[in-house]
Amino acid sequence: MKQIVVISGKGGTGKSVITASFASLAKNKVMADCDVDAADLHLLLHPAIKETHQFSGGKTAFIDEQRCTQCGKCQEVCRFEAIVNFTVDPIYCEGCGVCSHICPEKAIEMIDSPSGKWFISETKYGPFVHAKLGIAEENSGKLVTLVRQNAKSVAEKEKKDFVIIDGPPGIGCPVIASLGGMDIALIVTEPTLSGIHDLERIVGVAHHFGIKSLVCINKYDINLTLTREIEKYCLSNNIELVGKILFDISVTEALVRGLPIVEYSNNRVTEEIKNLWKKIRRILL
Repeated sequence: MKQIVVISGKGGTGKSVITASFASLAKNKVMADCDVDAADLHLLLHPAIKETHQFSGGKTAFIDEQRCTQCGKCQEVCRFEAIVNFTVDPIYCEGCGVCSHICPEKAIEMIDSPSGKWFISETKYGPFVHAKLGIAEENSGKLVTLVRQNAKSVAEKEKKDFVIIDGPPGIGCPVIASLGGMDIALIVTEPTLSGIHDLERIVGVAHHFGIKSLVCINKYDINLTLTREIEKYCLSNNIELVGKILFDISVTEALVRGLPIVEYSNNRVTEEIKNLWKKIRRILL
């Protein structure tokens, strides 16, 4: 079983469009959406949820009124001012646990704080593991790891050949969590100044963890000068450029209809994405 994650140094480069197309093109695979802060792959895969699980990324303090003597020590040590009148405000509580350690009556308990859900679903493309982080909740890196682990478990159980992951943008904790143990990281970039800058950053992160990187330039024809700059960068850093996809309004039309572009049209964009998957499959196998 081989694992591939599609990532980008910034949002909006088109990684979800490409990942959804891989879902349509690849055989015998499991899909996963690790962009848990802003999951959108389900809009193109249309999953039927089979399992729903709660996710707790942290803990919140709870005061047992029967045991509390209102000595005030918990309020004194809480640097977040989450305890007022011997009641914990869950919005302010950071789950550090200092109050539970300082309480002489052991009246404070740290309880799991629900912060999201993760799902195992079925699609016409095969199994799909995805998640939804709650509004303003943290620890998305933990949720990413949970999604990845379960996608791998499903793949091993059902003897799948590939795990294809739609990764989060940027270079932060969720990206690092999505990179671990991958066979290949496909980095999707675009010919803009910010695209080049963030490409360099995400390549550095992937190399730091020893993950083989491939690059695809999306909408390469909107600025051919910067496209050549990306090509030079890849060449000088010994990074394989596996694809260039032109800009086409049909991609937007496919998104509006909730379809992977490879199912919506048979134009040049579709051919480029098909060739991209063939190259990646050849490298993986």
